[in-house]
Amino acid sequence: MTQSVKNVIYKALHLLFLPIRICYRKRNGTQTHATHKEIPNEILLGAVRDSIRQGYTATIMVKGWSMRPFLEHIRDKVQLDSPQNAQKYDAVLAEISLGKYVLHRIINIKHHPQDSNLDEITLMGDGNIRETEQCMRKDLCGIVTHYIRPNRIIPADKPQLTKSIILWNKLLPLRRYLLFIYRTII
Repeated sequence: MTQSVKNVIYKALHLLFLPIRICYRKRNGTQTHATHKEIPNEILLGAVRDSIRQGYTATIMVKGWSMRPFLEHIRDKVQLDSPQNAQKYDAVLAEISLGKYVLHRIINIKHHPQDSNLDEITLMGDGNIRETEQCMRKDLCGIVTHYIRPNRIIPADKPQLTKSIILWNKLLPLRRYLLFIYRTII
């Protein structure tokens, strides 16, 4: 397909789904308020990491689009708890380098025979099509226990959600096209 044909299809879909996107934004209130204050991630998420290590849970607002379609920028929040039992397909907050944090899903764990803190973990955002990050288990800051949407709270271990997450990961080769459709509708 040529680029001009792709552009025409994209514009047609964009116009077709415009009323749906407008209604969705009005219903979910995706605009930010004038009193909104942002704290840099390295400060906020460092404090979140320290609080979780002290035995507390934390709830944070999701920023970014890398966890689409399961989490939306600014609209959703997640509740985090201690990541000691994190396993494949869990969404985790991890410090992938000094002061750089990501909230992505575990797609692979390479177990270390002597020390589980040295397990090599591969992370990938649900909205990513090929980018991954690497970290050690000791770099995990928190595990998502609940997805908090504007009108409901969904436990991360809900069987239907778990099946959807596993299916989404199996559809990785088609993810580019599925995300295009999702972005067009939303």
